[in-house]
Amino acid sequence: MNQQNREDFLNKLAQKMGKTRSTVPEPLTDLVNHYPAERLTHLSPAELCEQFVNSAKTVGVDVLEATEQNVAEKLLELCEKYGGGDIIINQDSRLDALGLTQAVQNQYTCYIWSPQAGYANIQAAEKANIGIVHAEYGLTESGGFVLFSQKEYGRSVSLLPEKSIVILRKSQVVPRVAQVAKVLHDKAQQGERMPSCINIISGPSSTADIELIKVVGVHGPVAQIYLLIDDL
Repeated sequence: MNQQNREDFLNKLAQKMGKTRSTVPEPLTDLVNHYPAERLTHLSPAELCEQFVNSAKTVGVDVLEATEQNVAEKLLELCEKYGGGDIIINQDSRLDALGLTQAVQNQYTCYIWSPQAGYANIQAAEKANIGIVHAEYGLTESGGFVLFSQKEYGRSVSLLPEKSIVILRKSQVVPRVAQVAKVLHDKAQQGERMPSCINIISGPSSTADIELIKVVGVHGPVAQIYLLIDDL
């Protein structure tokens, strides 16, 4: 359709609808409130964490708290509680710095996600009993957490094993997804590379599609566990 035909078509359409054609968008109306950006922001970091834990437990997440000094010990307790066996863990410097990768390797059959391994990573995640990841943020409103994928952090590690253990610092708990969006916006403005995928996960996989009967473990881990590091 050439430009003249386009204009004739739009003019005729506007005439039939009894409207005057407008080529300038109308200004947005004033917002009634700013809840998307401001909800829960009045809470202190400790209050955010308390409500985050409550929200997580509501959706079926097991939460264990630790310090930087005993986090490796607490992680091994969780691995034992949830059956040990084959474990897959991300190639994450944050996990290494806390001594978690080494601790798990010393006690269990542990596979470390490798960008060079290709499909072997997914096969390891499929047979793993437990997957261990370090979250970027926790979301107080939903009790969920945020993962940024990159070549060292495989999505399969948190999605394919039967159980998923998520390491999260209390200092990284934010009110809601609006704060994470602001972080990503600022990164983009500064020209930083964006994650290949952003996962927002809340609780073990479940559905209530059939007669509102909740079934857990339909399309992902049957158990979600948070190991919350107190660094406030």
